[in-house]
Amino acid sequence: MSLVVGLMSGTSLDGVDAVLVDFSQPVPRTLGTLWLGYPDEVRREALELQTPGNNELHRAALLANTLARCYADSVLKLLAKTARRPEQIAAIGCHGQTVRHQPGQGYTLQLNNPALLAELTGIPVVADFRSRDIAAGGQGAPLVPAFHAAVFADPNEHRVVLNLGGIANLTDLAPGKPVRGFDCGPGNMLLDAWAEKHLGQRYDSGGQWAAGGTPISRLLEVLLADPYFCAQPPKSCGRDEFNLDWLNRHLAASDDAQDVQASLLELTAATVTEAISRWCGTPRRVLVCGGGVHNSALIARLQAILGGCQVLDTASAGQPADWVEAVAFAWLAWLALQGQAGNLAAVTGANGPRVLGAIYPR
Repeated sequence: MSLVVGLMSGTSLDGVDAVLVDFSQPVPRTLGTLWLGYPDEVRREALELQTPGNNELHRAALLANTLARCYADSVLKLLAKTARRPEQIAAIGCHGQTVRHQPGQGYTLQLNNPALLAELTGIPVVADFRSRDIAAGGQGAPLVPAFHAAVFADPNEHRVVLNLGGIANLTDLAPGKPVRGFDCGPGNMLLDAWAEKHLGQRYDSGGQWAAGGTPISRLLEVLLADPYFCAQPPKSCGRDEFNLDWLNRHLAASDDAQDVQASLLELTAATVTEAISRWCGTPRRVLVCGGGVHNSALIARLQAILGGCQVLDTASAGQPADWVEAVAFAWLAWLALQGQAGNLAAVTGANGPRVLGAIYPR
């Protein structure tokens, strides 16, 4: 069997991306996609568990069960949509919902109950992809650069793949050179959180609210001074480092909310482009995927700063931008089934290649 379902629920906490991917040919072929939004109570609990709280071990276990049921629902709906049966699927690759990422302390935590997911779907599950890389001395993230290299590298063109999820990460694909990749800082996460706080909306559609504001130079300067941005790769980050508490520590009472949003958009654009310049050089093309591809104000700002470098979404290279990460975790699950390494030690800092993920039989 060559069909694998990939599931991704990232730091944006909006829901589950599900894809059905065929690995019978050298280039993975996506046969179907489905998005399932989180119920409000699931999203609220996942957000609250990002920080220590009362009875959190019990609450985390209950949320893991709830998430497994959400994942199972998304899988079964995707199979119905694509007219496939569970017994035709080799595995589900499920990233889980990150609530802690502390590679410096030797652990990462993605909530999921893969045993329950296997039980509910009747399909083997591959989960917990990051832990083995961390055990081998790596960051456990980002893991998608290996997939980016497999599907986007061009021997005749220097490319950078930019994933604009809650966190932004880069993959440098320079012909004749080792693949590099790292988290460069906030992507949509702070923009979404600030929009929800002040607009009552999950995100700033198209970046229109940010585009109507003016970046606050003082605020932008102090945010850009965070030591993470100039730290040398390998490196990874998440809500542990960048969150509204981090932002609030730097705000002045007189700061206009719309101008803060404009500053956050500029923060993402500036940290991405500075990371490309410092660590990747001068690519010919930047291929963008993730939810941030729909923030037209952010994409326009990236193009303006990068100048002659083309900024295009990954659909131009054969992979629809909204589904790249979910396809990547289907690919990692497929590698695990074959006993093949899924990490790039040069990206994560691990001691060497490792097979990623624990397999839960059907």
